[in-house]
Amino acid sequence: MKRLSLRARLLLLTAGLLLAGLTLTGTLVSGQLERFQLDRLDGQLRSMTELISRAAGPPPSASPAVRPDLVDPALELFGSPYVVYLDARGAVAGDLHSSRVAGAALPPAGALRAVPADGTAVDVAAADGSQRWRAVARPAVRWGGTVVSAAPLAEADATIGQLRTSSLVTGAGLLVVLTAAGWFALGRGLRPLRRIEHTAAAIAGGDLTRRVPGLAPPGTEIGHLAASLNTMLGQLERAFADRAASEARMRTFLSDVSHELRTPLFGIKGSTELYRMGALPGPSDVDDAMRRIDREATRLTALTEDLLLLARLDEAPEEQLDRAPMDLRTLAGDARHDLRALDPTRDVALTGPGGAGPPGPAPVDADEARLRQVVTNLVGNAAAHTPPGTRVRIGVGTVDGHAVLEVADEGPGMTAEQAHRAFTRFYRADRSRTRTPGADAGLGLAIARSLARAHGGDVELETAIGQGACFRLVVPVHGFAD
Repeated sequence: MKRLSLRARLLLLTAGLLLAGLTLTGTLVSGQLERFQLDRLDGQLRSMTELISRAAGPPPSASPAVRPDLVDPALELFGSPYVVYLDARGAVAGDLHSSRVAGAALPPAGALRAVPADGTAVDVAAADGSQRWRAVARPAVRWGGTVVSAAPLAEADATIGQLRTSSLVTGAGLLVVLTAAGWFALGRGLRPLRRIEHTAAAIAGGDLTRRVPGLAPPGTEIGHLAASLNTMLGQLERAFADRAASEARMRTFLSDVSHELRTPLFGIKGSTELYRMGALPGPSDVDDAMRRIDREATRLTALTEDLLLLARLDEAPEEQLDRAPMDLRTLAGDARHDLRALDPTRDVALTGPGGAGPPGPAPVDADEARLRQVVTNLVGNAAAHTPPGTRVRIGVGTVDGHAVLEVADEGPGMTAEQAHRAFTRFYRADRSRTRTPGADAGLGLAIARSLARAHGGDVELETAIGQGACFRLVVPVHGFAD
């Protein structure tokens, strides 16, 4: 059975149920018809027997006046072709029967004596076994004996047999027709499943863009199946795309990490090789080499720490924080002093968010050291990517239930593509420029955004070519008084 197709199994199941239904219906109908005919015949026999049992006189067969041409129509009229008179001892005292019935086809006297005299109808067999008879007996009222009336069941049996034959032939024909119709109907109904199968085969072959077409209304089972499959296929396609993008990012990340690590390592190795080869004869040469080694080692240590911090923030960001109530105005004031220390020629303004009004309170529940690291990265980014003396504005306050700290410069700004990739790890807007020792490896903005998101906030960027850049730290406000 398991080797059959779904179509064949459904058809066999349907045909089996149809056959069982037809058989049950035919059995019930023939049984009811047989019961009806027997009840009708029993009623006629009881009426005939009751009438004869009240009559007086000798049995009709003892009278020479009995004429078959008169008796036969009378017996047929009452539906009892055979009437038997039994005396008190059970012997046959006389009988009447239709001349159309042969004597051998009548029920024997022994069988008639066994018929109960309370009017209960019973079946008795003919003497030659050719047919069945229905018999009813009543005690005679005016003479000491019993009257038995009997009628053959040949006509009723023939009717029932004809009905069963007709039901069998009709049921067989109907079963064949409906089975053929069901075969084509199931084929048409299962056609959407075959299309789904073809779509699944195409997807298994690598075409993840394929989708199951709208094969049926959304409220049907096929419609629900198609919608569920399309949702699943969309998730699979996104998962594969995300995995491919993740692998590409990982390859780029590993390439950038290897490059960033290789540069300081080569500097350290080169200085040690010069010392080993005796190319550093004087104490001043050795001191210069040690300073280079120390600088590259410091750079290598900072890069390693940044990478470890990013890895921890990716895995468990909340665990990297030591929260406490604080105000971003403290960080904004320190950032202003840091910028002036880096470049005394800069005009650094301290304002509210968007440059409107004075600085406002910005209470947050945060890790001050981590947020200070974010602001330091933003300030360092403004100092590194704008010409000396470029005006910088630091805005602080609350906007729409969020504490905001802005670092906005009037530098050259960035293109849309550069702004989109500004927070990508190891990304630098100008990769071709020669960086001085200890220059940024392209992790500062990535670390800043990861730390901000660990606090439930973010770092936003607004920029355009020739219009400067505005980096905005946004953190949920903490409810304490100013």
